[in-house]
Amino acid sequence: MDASEQRVVEELDALSTVPRLAGFAGRMIGWLDTLFTTLATLALVGIAGTVLLQIAGRLVLPFSPAWTEELSRYLFIYMVALSAGVVIRQHRNVNVELFHHWLGPRARAAYQALVCLLMGAFALIVLPYAWQYAANGAWQTSPTLKVPMLYIFFSTVVLFALVVLYSAIGVVEGLLAMCRKPSQADTEAP
Repeated sequence: MDASEQRVVEELDALSTVPRLAGFAGRMIGWLDTLFTTLATLALVGIAGTVLLQIAGRLVLPFSPAWTEELSRYLFIYMVALSAGVVIRQHRNVNVELFHHWLGPRARAAYQALVCLLMGAFALIVLPYAWQYAANGAWQTSPTLKVPMLYIFFSTVVLFALVVLYSAIGVVEGLLAMCRKPSQADTEAP
């Protein structure tokens, strides 16, 4: 990304200016980002293939597979669960940006740390209940695929665990950015 593209992204998303972790931790987090993005993308491709099979089944085949709707629904659930953490890390979750561009670098970092702390705290509170919810699925199977619903309900555990993990990363990045020595770029007007 060249300098003009970077400036446009920063103007659109003020929190993207908060520095990310570097070094070994940054590489590990980047690897996790790639892993979960790839898994979510595979789920999306699976949804597309399943829906195309359903359409072909209705138009061309003498029968329409009944399991395609159920599988596409489960893939969609896992796509959302697997991408939740990366969405937090890239600041792509739904928010209202009324005042972000007015904040200085340290205030943006503090804001990121606060928001991530609140999201992570909520997810940490809900996580045990998500586990209980997933355990309820051990005694049930899906209607057409006959898959134990434990695997489907486990998506809630994955979702909230990733929100806790990526929120903790956001808090650490925000706190480190607040404590670091200001650079020349930070002293310029936002």
